Formats: sequence, C-alpha cells, structure tokens
Amino acid sequence: MICNLDFEMYQNTKEIQKRYEGFLQTPSLWKSDAVYQLNQFKIEPKSKKIDLQIDEKLRLGKYIECFVFHQLRQEKTIEVISENIQIQQDKRTLGELDCIILKDDKPIHLEIIYKFYLYDCTVGESEIEHFIGPNKKDSLIEKLNKLKEKQLPLLYSDECLEYLESIKINVDKIKQQVYFKAQLFMPFSNRNIKFSVLNENCVCGFYINKNELAQFSDCKFYIPNKKDWLTVPNQNVNWINFNQFQESSNEYLGRQFSPLCWLKKPNGEIKKIFLVWW
Repeated sequence: MICNLDFEMYQNTKEIQKRYEGFLQTPSLWKSDAVYQLNQFKIEPKSKKIDLQIDEKLRLGKYIECFVFHQLRQEKTIEVISENIQIQQDKRTLGELDCIILKDDKPIHLEIIYKFYLYDCTVGESEIEHFIGPNKKDSLIEKLNKLKEKQLPLLYSDECLEYLESIKINVDKIKQQVYFKAQLFMPFSNRNIKFSVLNENCVCGFYINKNELAQFSDCKFYIPNKKDWLTVPNQNVNWINFNQFQESSNEYLGRQFSPLCWLKKPNGEIKKIFLVWW
C-alpha cells in the first residue's frame, strides 16, 4: 500500500487534511466491549497538521488505514510492528491482519474498520441488524460476524503463529482489539430512534429516497467524491440547484448507487445525507 509518495496525481495536502480531520471526528461505533465483546481500541483524536501523501487510487478502506497508521505513529506509547500482514498457506492467502502494534509495550492485533450505515427497521429484528450499507450490499451484522468468525480467529492459525514467532511475539500475550468507526444515517421520516447498544454520536445525517426529494426543492446540493465522504461539510464547494441535482443524481440512482450528498438549506444550514435508490 502506498501511503507516502509524492506524485502529481495525488491530491494536495489541503484536501487530505480535511479528510483526516473528518476521520478523527468520527466516533467509535460502540464503547468498550458493548458489541459482541469486541474491544474498541482507545486513542485520543489529536488534531494536527499532517504531511502525508496518499495514492488516490486506493479504495476507501485502504485510504483510511493510511490515516490510522499515521495517527498511531504520532503516539509515543505506540509502536507499529507490522501492517497489512498477508497470512498464506501453500501460496494461498488465508487472510490479512491489519496491523500489530505495541501499546505501552503490550502487543495488540488491531483490525481497522470505517463504515457508512443506514438504519432500516424493515431489515432484521435488532438494533444492530437494522443497519445496512447505503447500497444494500452489506450490513453491520455481516461485518461483525466476519470479524468474529474469520478475521480475528486468523491470529490463532498455524500459519499466523509461524509469523508471530518470526517477529518474536507470544500469541498468548497478544490482545485483539478493533478500531471500528462509523457514520450512521437515520431515515428522514423517523430520526428520533433511541439506541441501546451503539453510539448515538455516530449519527451524522439522514437519508431519503427519490420520492422524498421534492421536499428539498429550495435547497442547494453538492455530491462529493467518495474519499470526501470523510470530510466535514463546509460552505466552500460548488453548490448546484435542485434541478441540477436531480439530473446528476439520476445517473447514480440508475445504476443502483446511493450517493452521499451535502444539502444546504436556505438559512445556510448544511446537512449530510444519502439519497438512496431503493
């Protein structure tokens, strides 16, 4: 993964800084081990100017990992031992460990997750089951099950034990934690849903479908690219009017893609929303 090269095709530092600030401001999806007894990694979100160039071709998950590795390296109590460790068996990849670190000289296997989920009460029966991806292709419960059943157990495979021995880490002493951040979006028609398990501070907007769009005909819109989904909305973008937004959004909806958008009300208030195709 390329996190620190300097080519003209890479975004300038100003844009990366905005994304990094948005990443830092995103809360963890739950506290302590409230979900599936998965322990959330604790680190103070210290905002500072960064000097980091990132390959724009990276998919968003890998892009965010660059932010995490940068954040970890700013901490005096943390040492990053290894990143993106491919665990293989007879040339076949069994999986990947996101990173192994030492925190206060104690080893941690850390899995990094950053997601966008929408609350749909028609899916599943529990709070966790109600959260799905904006395109209905993934869900929170699927990700949690993958963590519990595949990603975390990989640490204890024979192949991974060989790797841990090579870096002189005792598997019996290593702890497993997740750094699971998320932006949550509630349905526009019902935004007062109370949480019992997840962190309500992760709610950062709402979602609407095409039939509800007409209610916002007096608003202006902006459709950021996917890397800028991290960015906190601000005034300094090229806003488009309702008719222009309708035309632009039809292209996304036509291929069953739900765009994240910024919506600016006539009073200047800015909201982050998803316009869903379903």
